[in-house]
Amino acid sequence: MAKFDIIAATGCPTGIAHTFMAKEALEKAAAERGLTIKVETHGQVGVENELTKSEIAGAKAVVVAADKDVQAERFAGKPMVSVGVSKALSVEAAGKLIDRALAAKGDSTVAAAADVEDEVEEKESIGHVIYKNLMNGVSHMLVFVVAGGVLTAVSFLWGITSFDSTASDYNSFAAMLKIIGGIAMNLMVPVLSAYIAESIGKRPALVPGFVAGMIAIQGLPVNAETGMIDAGGAGVGFGFLGGIVGGFLAGYVILLLEKVFAGLPKNLDGLKAIFLYPLFSTAIVGLVMLGISGPMAAINTAMMDFLKGLSASGAVVLGLAIGCMCAFDMGGPVNKAAYVTGTAMLTEALAAGVGTDTYNFGTNFMAAVSAACIVPPLITTFAVVVGKKYFSQEDHDAGVVNLILGCTHITEGAIPFMTKNIWPVMPIMMLGSSIASILTIMFNVHDPAPHGGFLVLPVVENGPLWVLAILIGAVVGGILFVAFKKYDFEKNQKAAPAAKPVEAPKAAAVEAPKAEAADFVKVENVFVAEDFASRDEALSFVSNQAVKAGIASDADAVMNAFLAREAEGTTGMMEGFAIPHAKSDAITEAAVIVVKDESGVTGWDTMDGAPVNVAIALLIPGAQAGTTHLKILSKVAEALMDEDFRATVKGSTDAAEIAKTINARLV
Repeated sequence: MAKFDIIAATGCPTGIAHTFMAKEALEKAAAERGLTIKVETHGQVGVENELTKSEIAGAKAVVVAADKDVQAERFAGKPMVSVGVSKALSVEAAGKLIDRALAAKGDSTVAAAADVEDEVEEKESIGHVIYKNLMNGVSHMLVFVVAGGVLTAVSFLWGITSFDSTASDYNSFAAMLKIIGGIAMNLMVPVLSAYIAESIGKRPALVPGFVAGMIAIQGLPVNAETGMIDAGGAGVGFGFLGGIVGGFLAGYVILLLEKVFAGLPKNLDGLKAIFLYPLFSTAIVGLVMLGISGPMAAINTAMMDFLKGLSASGAVVLGLAIGCMCAFDMGGPVNKAAYVTGTAMLTEALAAGVGTDTYNFGTNFMAAVSAACIVPPLITTFAVVVGKKYFSQEDHDAGVVNLILGCTHITEGAIPFMTKNIWPVMPIMMLGSSIASILTIMFNVHDPAPHGGFLVLPVVENGPLWVLAILIGAVVGGILFVAFKKYDFEKNQKAAPAAKPVEAPKAAAVEAPKAEAADFVKVENVFVAEDFASRDEALSFVSNQAVKAGIASDADAVMNAFLAREAEGTTGMMEGFAIPHAKSDAITEAAVIVVKDESGVTGWDTMDGAPVNVAIALLIPGAQAGTTHLKILSKVAEALMDEDFRATVKGSTDAAEIAKTINARLV
């Protein structure tokens, strides 16, 4: 049986994108560290790559990156880090999680390096626990909504009243599809409630959870004639909000009962599971849910009235709210809040029937939500095609794939682009989504299907206008995204204050004369106010500046030399310093280029885990690789041991002072 250094479990609410993005990031981060890893995924198709008991027992540490229940109790006693799945979507972030998990095994010197925020996350905050339980319910619910909603929508292809046997467009097959779809949609709230409860109280909580969800649908039955509680009467349901409340209530009631019955003899465990837990939890949860049905129905009605009020304020107000929520975190809690609200309103719309005001508002709202979710990936596709030269090959490939993801209503493909530059990429995505939502509402588009993207176009009313609204949002956002990348690219490519002509190649010297060493670092090669998104962006900047200063002839060759050195082992040091070095025949003379980033360059693997504020980059001609290279490198490394040197270089914003300080150490 194979053993793994690290084991991990990932899972997102929808189980479509985040789950597998986190898996890939963790695997790459482990490979970079020379560690073996096995990642178990909790996707929409179920658990894949499942961890065995022996694999769990043999692992050094555990990483849980999930917004749903992944049975983390299996890992009890193991060094473990548990965070939301969004914390593991990049290789850098995943690497930090692995480092923290390994540090948790008791190495005090390493554990002390973890910051306060990370310590809080390792204990799993109350907010994350609540969110994880909620998303466990949402992830199980969504498949019912999608299946039921799409089948119901497909039934409309035979006519909007084709399910009605008294209508002229009646079709028996369409009627059956609507029946099946309706049953699936009606299970939305009970499933939501049950699996929120199951995430908290495990299997015993399913029974009271389902009961709570059913009560949320039907409300408290009252006899219309007597006005009294009557099992044969009718009640007012209180929707998915009631399902959420009921799910948490059922889960925590089970935890309470476990404490109450903890004193019973061990041989009565079977009785507790089959009789005591379901009986008492169902009675308690049922009575509480019926008791709060009035206030919950009022809250549900108020929420729907509020949303309709936004609509009354105009398409711009409602569309702006929907677009900003959907694009804010692209699959995260805010996005899910908008999407679940849309599916809840769609459920009410389909129940009310075609032609009603409730149907018209609910399907229009769902169309706006879907448009907002489709736009962000399409923005990246437009940007990487139109502005290809401003993106890396990896980003270009990802953007092309996002065409498929976006057209099928999968927003998460845009996340890697946003995480690299949250500002201004997030506002750009929110603007594009808002434009699409606003136009969708103005064009009076109605979408009776809760998912599927352009695949459900045949059942969308005013479908061509819906596509137009989405394309306008994507193009506007794409143009702004390209403009930002162009500005960012040109900023990094800006000319040095005075580029000097390339001198005739000098004979390779074994050592640079001491007199010349005093001026080894030129003032014009010290850049004190830069802002880099990543290590590679910083190294790319240095490579291009080397060419502009006449130090090198080929920026790509220099960049490859830097990356080759980083692949051998990080050049990140401690306290915000790094000493990257490139040896290449494309470098015409030995030089040092210094870049400073006050906010810190993240993703540079440093000895203390801190971001890099100062990079002292060494550029060495290939012929001097074993001579000048080693001499300068050793002197810089020695200087970094001096606290006064570090303080001066890190604290100064004067390029001349920094150059003078470093030159003094190279003599």
